[in-house]
Amino acid sequence: QLQASGGGLVQAGGSLRLSCAASGRTFSRYSMGWFRQAPGKEREFVAATSWSDGSTYYADSVKGRFTISRDNAKNTVYLQMDSLKPEDTAVYYCAASILVVQYIVDWNYWGQGTQVTVSS
Repeated sequence: QLQASGGGLVQAGGSLRLSCAASGRTFSRYSMGWFRQAPGKEREFVAATSWSDGSTYYADSVKGRFTISRDNAKNTVYLQMDSLKPEDTAVYYCAASILVVQYIVDWNYWGQGTQVTVSS
């Protein structure tokens, strides 16, 4: 089970940190990802980290502004979002997979979303 939190309303240029807490004992063996879905748009990939070597992957639209990290001791993955833009407004979802990121086609588990709204 994945529980996302940390969303909210922030002005453009501001920062937010999202958290996704996972239940279970094998969190360290799951690749974790963040996705988002804006109104009227399809869900899109934001960032991910592989369980095997900690490799990180980012969408071009967030590269250099967002940072994904994980704390295996707390069974939690984070998404630090800096220099936020109004186009970052969306519902953000976390996801988990037993595969390393480069082999993932469908993610195994999804959390509920958390709303991020960036005002101009």
